[in-house]
Amino acid sequence: MKDFYGRLFIASQLSDDEKRGAKTLPAMIERNEKLFCNRCGSKILEDWLLPRGEYYCRECLILGRNRQDYPLFYFPAQPFPKEQYLTWKGQLTSYQQEVSDCMKRTVANKENLLIHAVTGAGKTEMIYETVSTVLEQGGQVCLASPRIDVCLELYKRLSRDFSCPITLLHGESEPYFRAPLVIATTHQLLKFYQAFDLLIIDEVDAFPFVDNTVLYYALEQALKQDGVKVFLTATSTDALDKQVRQGKLKKCDLARRFHANPLVVPKMKWLGGLLPAIQKGKLPKKLIQQIATQRETDYPLLIFFPHIEIGKRFTELLKKTFPQETIGFVASTTDNRLELVQQFRDKKLSILVSTTILERGVTFPCVDVFVLWSNHQLYTRSSLVQIGGRVGRAMERPTGELIFFHDGITRDMKRAIAEIQLMNKKGGFA
Repeated sequence: MKDFYGRLFIASQLSDDEKRGAKTLPAMIERNEKLFCNRCGSKILEDWLLPRGEYYCRECLILGRNRQDYPLFYFPAQPFPKEQYLTWKGQLTSYQQEVSDCMKRTVANKENLLIHAVTGAGKTEMIYETVSTVLEQGGQVCLASPRIDVCLELYKRLSRDFSCPITLLHGESEPYFRAPLVIATTHQLLKFYQAFDLLIIDEVDAFPFVDNTVLYYALEQALKQDGVKVFLTATSTDALDKQVRQGKLKKCDLARRFHANPLVVPKMKWLGGLLPAIQKGKLPKKLIQQIATQRETDYPLLIFFPHIEIGKRFTELLKKTFPQETIGFVASTTDNRLELVQQFRDKKLSILVSTTILERGVTFPCVDVFVLWSNHQLYTRSSLVQIGGRVGRAMERPTGELIFFHDGITRDMKRAIAEIQLMNKKGGFA
């Protein structure tokens, strides 16, 4: 039964005995003569009607059918033992410590917070002291992210730095078990109800969380009534900035990386005829020369490509052109994506081609990055800043090669470079 604390269920997911031990909520609520799902907050459409005349929610159907004639069941959250779990022995820089102290004060005051820190600033380590404080008080903490890859990276690092049990939740994970520290994709928040004392959303500007009303609703539902939410990002959104201006969010900024070196500013290079060349089974000579030059350095090369199917064809041509290199391709559809990413991290792959699935939340030491077709509409200002942030993250190599290949400069490319230069200026590098 303890694994049910703080969790939300539909009737078919519980036995009769379990239902008797639960509290209930109406499955749907009415506002302004419209019906809304009480699990995901979606407006119920007129055609979401069962044959017997009851409405159900199609938006969160994957979690089990929430239907109008059955209540939702929840089990009130319970405190954990008050223990000290932080084992990390590292030391924050003075800039990181300022943000850590800001976070501790803000959370202690029960105020919500936005931490805007450049890529590679060490955001994860900066939250440790606050997370530890909440756990020491018997609370439950959740770190959520829209991306599975980010959750896996967080799980690996927090498992190393905290001694408490940690639950990892995503679409392919093991079943939930109750733990003081939870790492989850943002969709998993729909399964909780008033569970967390502290809820941290990492990469808050990433798809599918950004501007997603269902996931924002899930965030509010999963938080205790006196709980605190903290948003982490390297590329803030207009909506979050507006909340800061309105006084609904406190804000902490950090414009320096942990190694106190500037962000790498992208170079823009013209590359015409990329797609026609790929269609003819070739690669442009200019690109071949650029890759050959980079491979002489022996640093790993991460190449971003905005299209899955064409990206696969590009990767095959790359393998033929550079048979001496070990090359992989990853996208959201790649079954062994996590395995290939680890191989690249372990230097078993020398070149990795990726869609924007790896634009954020993953660290590859000493990597160089080429962005092909960087003027494609898929590459927003935010995604280009995040992609650029993969370069120069290691203390042993705080620089690196970062090139935007294009056949026409876009507004997003200009804005991304301007933002990187602005953050460097704020960090005292201009």
